[in-house]
Amino acid sequence: MTTDTHPIGARRTSPWRIAGWGLAATLLLLPAVAMQFTAEVNWTAGDFVFAAVLIGGSGLLLELIARRSPDNAYRAAAGFALLAAFLTIWANGAVGMIGDEDNPYNLLFLGVLVVALLGAVLARFRPRGMALAMAASGIVYAGIALGGLATDPRGAVFSLGFATLWLLSAALFRTSGRA
Repeated sequence: MTTDTHPIGARRTSPWRIAGWGLAATLLLLPAVAMQFTAEVNWTAGDFVFAAVLIGGSGLLLELIARRSPDNAYRAAAGFALLAAFLTIWANGAVGMIGDEDNPYNLLFLGVLVVALLGAVLARFRPRGMALAMAASGIVYAGIALGGLATDPRGAVFSLGFATLWLLSAALFRTSGRA
């Protein structure tokens, strides 16, 4: 007979959770450490707050999804969608997707986040509707990236990789919807 050594109501901490929050802390600490060794990295307090909110918010959303859904395909799909949204915001804020960060064309990529969020809400976060919302986001993202080819070919090709994350999310939500 085996006994559980954890008190009733206590939660065990998952190694994945520890690794995830450890990675988040490391991402926040890296620029602080780099600033000690090079003038190339020059973050302000506002930069750290922005990064903490973005990384922490993404982590909290991922934890919420992991707790609410037992379906691994749904969890992975949500993870890829969050990664695509995170990277879009991060890249746009840091260097821009097409041209530099001051190029107004980059604001179009933020519109993809609106498409994804609105689609998710309209789908009531159900897998089949989420698959459609993420596919639409990926297609819109790819369209914006292709539209930027003339301005910045390298940025446009790089942006197509982000579109792939949205489409991968859509495929995983579709898989989840079939289960």
